[in-house]
Amino acid sequence: MPESTSGGTCRFSPNDMKIFNVEQIRELDKFTIENEPVPSIELMERASRTFVKWFMKIVPPSKGRIHIFCGPGNNGGDGLAIARMLSWEFYEVTAYVLHIGQHFSEDFINNLRNLKKHRSQITGIKEGDPLPQLPAGDVVIDAIFGSGLSRPPEGYWARLITHLNSQPVLRISVDAPSGFFADKPTTGVSIHAGNTFSFEMPKLGFLFSENCDRVGDWDFGSIGLHPDFIKREKTPWHLLDFGEVAPLLRRRRKFDHKGTFGHALLVAGGYGKAGAAVLAAKACLRSGAGLITVHAPKCAYEILQISFPEAMVNVDEHEYSISSIHEDLSRYSAIGTGCGIGTNKLAMYALEDLLEKAKTPMVLDADALNLLASKPALLKKIPQSSILTPHPKEFERLFGKTSDSFERNHLQREKAAELGIYLFLKGANTSVACPSGECYFNSTGNPGMATGGSGDVLTGILTGLLAQGYSSHDASLLGVFLHGLAGDLAAEELQHEALLASDIIRYLGKAFKKLRGYES
Repeated sequence: MPESTSGGTCRFSPNDMKIFNVEQIRELDKFTIENEPVPSIELMERASRTFVKWFMKIVPPSKGRIHIFCGPGNNGGDGLAIARMLSWEFYEVTAYVLHIGQHFSEDFINNLRNLKKHRSQITGIKEGDPLPQLPAGDVVIDAIFGSGLSRPPEGYWARLITHLNSQPVLRISVDAPSGFFADKPTTGVSIHAGNTFSFEMPKLGFLFSENCDRVGDWDFGSIGLHPDFIKREKTPWHLLDFGEVAPLLRRRRKFDHKGTFGHALLVAGGYGKAGAAVLAAKACLRSGAGLITVHAPKCAYEILQISFPEAMVNVDEHEYSISSIHEDLSRYSAIGTGCGIGTNKLAMYALEDLLEKAKTPMVLDADALNLLASKPALLKKIPQSSILTPHPKEFERLFGKTSDSFERNHLQREKAAELGIYLFLKGANTSVACPSGECYFNSTGNPGMATGGSGDVLTGILTGLLAQGYSSHDASLLGVFLHGLAGDLAAEELQHEALLASDIIRYLGKAFKKLRGYES
């Protein structure tokens, strides 16, 4: 399977990778046990084998002793089965049985019995016992609570988690870091994992920035949970991966011509920011548009003509700023604006004029968003199915502050539905909220793309895809994925620190090639 670099390696990739909440995952487990049918202990074996297969790729047996901390529930049962399987693979393993509460789950007890048969090293820990000191360089596997907690850890067990976080070891969590809440903000103590491996699908909380230090680098893999349940169960959240995006990509025919692929208009650039127009225009044609016209102030004319001869330039009346759009917009199959236009009164007048005249979906980014934020009444004038691409600060200016990423995601989906738009929130896992209420998280992209001009490139790609006749839905998903994928391919050669926005454009062709190769 192709790998992503934005947090997880996607091992299980049907055309629709859904993200379920914790209660839905419990129901999925139950449905699988009842309808496959499969005993719960065998499902646990299946999950543990999947974890061990992944673990062996990142931690060699020579790494040091593996310390597996096992809580009393099924997450702990996973840990005990993992301990047994790693022992078979010649890892030095110590399993710690944590006596939390009065009872162990039935599958935990069965796995503890199986582990004892293999004469593995097992240590019990009861409340009040001295906290274990672990040698530097060893590995802790966290199988204490998983995603099963309803409230933050307290008392001795919270102190144990804090202690494990302080030890000079690599911490790896099974399914979810203990103390971490997948579906709401985590306010208490949790394991701070270097790596987390989730079963079947990632948890929603993995995708939000405030959880980065808790989750670490996350990965996931299928344990064969029942596809009928996954197919029928509803969720607003999806992970965007190759399997979802590849079928969207169109193939070109022998007798197609530049008119087939549309004429895009970019209203972009200003004094000192002509480069934004250049980047967006190049990305627009690199994404496949047939023709592009850039409407820019007079000061950008020579820059555009020299740096990008493939573009046509429509010169504004004003020397340093866009001020008005005096032309027939029906000539264009897509319009993008905002890149480098500034937030002065002339730019505001031009944006209002554009919103009044435009009859087709637009792409609005950067200064266009800041202008909208300064005059919220204009939001109602945005053409239906337009694409807005704010970063977190621009989102906040548009729609107000939120207390955490869960609340912000709810607001993002709410505003997309209310305004009938595709509303991005750019970041490590850029999310795309749709008018339907669905939300897609991108799995491509890397920190090297956190550089000036990357957003202009995304605007160009999206405008170019719209110009070719892709729907706003398909252009949004395909565009954000290709943008990140091109960045990933560039980073493989150039490294994160050296990556420039223009490198994303340079690698777009390779991104198309890789996506088309997956499809075939």
